[in-house]
Amino acid sequence: MLNGAALQSLLARHGRTQVTAALRGHLDDLRRSALAGTLDSTELHEAAMAEVLEAKLIEAARPRLRPVFNLTGTVLHTNLGRAVLPESAVRAVANSMRAPVNLEFDLASGRRGERDTVVEELLCELTGAEAATVVNNNAAAVLLILSVLAARREVIVSRGELIEIGGAFRMPDIMRQAGAKLVEVGTTNRTHLADYADAIGARTALLMKVHTSNYVISGFTNSVAVAELAELGRTRSVALAVDLGSGSLVDLARWRLPREPTVSESVLAGADLVSFSADKLLGGPQAGLIVGRADLIAKLRKHPLKRALRVGKLTLAALEPVLALYRTPEFLAERLVTLRQLTRPAAAMQDQAVRLRPLVQRSIGDAYEVTDAPMFSQIGSGALPVEQLPSHGLAIRTAKGKRGGLDRLEALMRGLARPVIGRAAEKTLWLDLRCLEASDEAEFVAQWGELRQ
Repeated sequence: MLNGAALQSLLARHGRTQVTAALRGHLDDLRRSALAGTLDSTELHEAAMAEVLEAKLIEAARPRLRPVFNLTGTVLHTNLGRAVLPESAVRAVANSMRAPVNLEFDLASGRRGERDTVVEELLCELTGAEAATVVNNNAAAVLLILSVLAARREVIVSRGELIEIGGAFRMPDIMRQAGAKLVEVGTTNRTHLADYADAIGARTALLMKVHTSNYVISGFTNSVAVAELAELGRTRSVALAVDLGSGSLVDLARWRLPREPTVSESVLAGADLVSFSADKLLGGPQAGLIVGRADLIAKLRKHPLKRALRVGKLTLAALEPVLALYRTPEFLAERLVTLRQLTRPAAAMQDQAVRLRPLVQRSIGDAYEVTDAPMFSQIGSGALPVEQLPSHGLAIRTAKGKRGGLDRLEALMRGLARPVIGRAAEKTLWLDLRCLEASDEAEFVAQWGELRQ
């Protein structure tokens, strides 16, 4: 069969190894159908078999990691890869893959260098810190800090800051893994400076403040400011580490977004180390960033765990141009994709919804009713969890008297060449257009004709 004319084009495109494996699998399927008495003789024609094989080979070759349209209303969607990188970062990553780069080579001296220097100067400039280092995510940054500075010693944390992030990954678990002893102070809703002071003892290695970026405690509350903790740490010779989670490099209030504490504010307030994510509000690739005192950063770099947690050239290649965008904040909302999407006017999305509604309605048929509707987006990835951004998009509901199922429609949309991912709630499929930028609209429109009911 491999020598037959019907399979020659498949052999030329997919190679003999894959075609042979697919053919053997298909023959096994046909044998099972024959034994079950369900085989149709037309399935044995060479052209029919070639058609089946082609479909199987195309599906097998399809990448598992694929671009999608994020119409969920969550801008930094963890399941969809969080921040979308700006074009400058995309080009930098591509360039770093095409040729060798000076990842750990000092071009000035001709000697071996340190990979952190690719972004350290920029991080220090933007945060006011003395030094900086990079690991693969913020959980790794916290793990490294605790392992190096607090192994077999005590770390004091407020009970109201013992966070759990996605995947049931908890701060106490990280403490345990690092070999540090957690000392809880205060209560869930109120912790005072005296609580920290009273807990400091001979075994205390670190004061730790964790920004509750993925939840909010409101009402009768009190937490201790970074500056107060830093002063306490200095008087008692105990370092202060601040975990900002989805930390921002700029004050988002400048663009009328909900305010989030910035990294530079913690550094200026006296924190010895500050850790934060690069792929959340910062708008870069997945990485954990640590800035702070030069002597402590040097200790982190020398620890064996740093090598296990370090990032590669692709991450650093993407991170450098993203950080460089922050040097000209007047252009940031235009050039940084995350900020551009967060600041997109609701009126622009409403105009887009009006344009797209007839197209989507024609594509999905009269079993459904499509309307353009106001809705609310969220930042996502734990950042500012109770804040909502006015948005606009398409609301799809089953038409009266029809049996069209939203689950089936969602599945069809996920089967498109570039899957469309919305949000189902209240018997409605919501397609929030906040993240559908003008540059992607033509591709979005073109593929709706492929939707098959």
